[in-house]
Amino acid sequence: MGLTLGVEEEFLLVDPRSGIPCPAAPGVLADLPAADWVGQAELFPTQLETATGVCTDLADLAAQIQDARQAVRAAAAGHGVVPMASGVPVFAGPLLERPAGERFAAIHDRFSAVVEDYQACGCHVHVGVADPDLAVAVINHINPWVPTLAALAVNSPVRDGRDRGHASLRQLDQARFPGCGLPPWFESAADHAEQVARLVDCGVILDDRMTFWLVRRSPHLPTIEVRAADTVLEPWEAVLQAALVRGLVRTALGELELGREGVRLDPQLAAASVWAAARYGVGPAIDPVAGVATTAEARVKALLDWTRPALESAGDWEFVAAAVGRLLACGPGASRQRAALGRGELVAAVTGVGLPVSDPLIG
Repeated sequence: MGLTLGVEEEFLLVDPRSGIPCPAAPGVLADLPAADWVGQAELFPTQLETATGVCTDLADLAAQIQDARQAVRAAAAGHGVVPMASGVPVFAGPLLERPAGERFAAIHDRFSAVVEDYQACGCHVHVGVADPDLAVAVINHINPWVPTLAALAVNSPVRDGRDRGHASLRQLDQARFPGCGLPPWFESAADHAEQVARLVDCGVILDDRMTFWLVRRSPHLPTIEVRAADTVLEPWEAVLQAALVRGLVRTALGELELGREGVRLDPQLAAASVWAAARYGVGPAIDPVAGVATTAEARVKALLDWTRPALESAGDWEFVAAAVGRLLACGPGASRQRAALGRGELVAAVTGVGLPVSDPLIG
């Protein structure tokens, strides 16, 4: 099962001294070079997104992520800004004007106060599963592990220069939208489409591209898209998310070949497990299947045990084991942001995007 991979990363563009978001994205995007990856606009001009091309191995993926981050940094310098790797702005600027473009303006009008200061940045992983029915069956299997993926990638504890207690404020911001969190259990691709269409018909989302589920069928690509992670501080953390997601997909496909369906989660426990991941990161956690309190480290161990055969088959196990070990030793991004805040170096910590150019973990 040689499954393809892709990663999208969203970045804020900020003043290098104050850390306040600046509406420089149009100019920065225009100055990006042609490459295997692409740059894309976001809701507000303070943000942009990079999207890798279709990759088959982690080395290629890592190279594209590194290259994209360095190119964005170089283009941003020409406009007096730097890219910030954080799930939310660490310092706020004035409220932004109604965004340009028909669709973005419609989103702003529909969601009003929910989006007037919405500048959340995530790391999204795509894994190729073209068959629609197979894709939703895989989603059912992945669902219980999404909070663990989120816990490993919390990177937004600070807003307005103050630690707000939650490890991922981005998750709280997204929770203001309808159709957020873990998706329901799907009987089939038709059921998935019907549930999305119902949200559109009820007027609570604009179209099928607007579901805020943390794992979903991509509305425009033949992939499963997992959106559990905040934008992470370092490229290797994005590669880790991609490797773990692909490991989960490969494991799910193996389970489905044996006729084993994914479990149906209790909606309350599903929501609580996402909340715990956002609140604590690598700390207290909830097992949404067993319905018991546990720890994120225990859930990470269970995730690695569950996916190890698939990771070894893909040649990804050595990297994943080393990356998880590093992350548990140094803490997720939220821990590093808090430490930098205490040192008075917060802006420097979250704007060191992609440095050093070469990381020994990913080459």
